Amino acid sequence: MIHHLSIAAHNPERVASVLAKLMGGTVMPDGGNFFACQLDEHGSAIQIYPAGTELQPGGDAGGRFVMKGAIGGFGPTHFALSVSTDADTVERIARAEGWECYRCGRGPFHVIEMWIENETMMEILPPQYAQEYLDFTRSQSLELAKHSVP
Repeated sequence: MIHHLSIAAHNPERVASVLAKLMGGTVMPDGGNFFACQLDEHGSAIQIYPAGTELQPGGDAGGRFVMKGAIGGFGPTHFALSVSTDADTVERIARAEGWECYRCGRGPFHVIEMWIENETMMEILPPQYAQEYLDFTRSQSLELAKHSVP
């Protein structure tokens, strides 16, 4: 189970506010970054750092964050987020932010692609889509595929 993940954004506070709205949660500031907290039993959260922040190894003291200057653009990082918000509301929130948003089929399940600041893809799973995703990931066909990997 992933309890939290981090992403970068040009406006971390604004992005955290939008994500908290989608999750029905709250925003918690943490220095120059922000946590969008879902307020669920798992402690689910998304931490948003300013664009250009790098996480670097810090030995026994733990990783450290270093600002390398604002960068942006598309990248491979994305995540799926289950929300209790319905699909129409998700699309309204995206439109209000000026973010690209699309209902997409992923074979056996659907997602709403919401592009944070039109750069980072997030797959939103309203309740019906979340159930499709869970049905697929818990299915016999996925179990068989898992065993076929060398």
